[in-house]
Amino acid sequence: MERRRRQAETGFTLIELMVVVALIAVLAGMGVVQYRNAVVRTKEAVLQEDLFRMRDAIDQYYADKAKYPLDLATLVSEGYLRQVPKDPITNSSETWQTIPSEPDPSNPSADVGIFNVKSGSDGTSIDGTRYAEW
Repeated sequence: MERRRRQAETGFTLIELMVVVALIAVLAGMGVVQYRNAVVRTKEAVLQEDLFRMRDAIDQYYADKAKYPLDLATLVSEGYLRQVPKDPITNSSETWQTIPSEPDPSNPSADVGIFNVKSGSDGTSIDGTRYAEW
């Protein structure tokens, strides 16, 4: 008789199993959200670094040649960049938006170069600003 009581008491009840499964589901859901936010923050950090490097290369080109580069490919061919980086948000190196420089008043027929570069994405960052405004 005692043996039967011990066997009946050794298992888990359905409610205990449901509580454990619910806790695992909540923890897994929190983990997925944190992972997705980490991926977005990483892409934003890479975008900021790429923009800084390209803008720095544009400034160095201007300091060396006293004119702005005609396009991003010029920075690569002249050795200021190894390659045009991919925009981590759009995953393409073709979507960069370039901002032209002001024309030279002393030489209006000269080519207008690139003064600045921005992301071609129309998305919004975690802090609420648009990537194209960075």
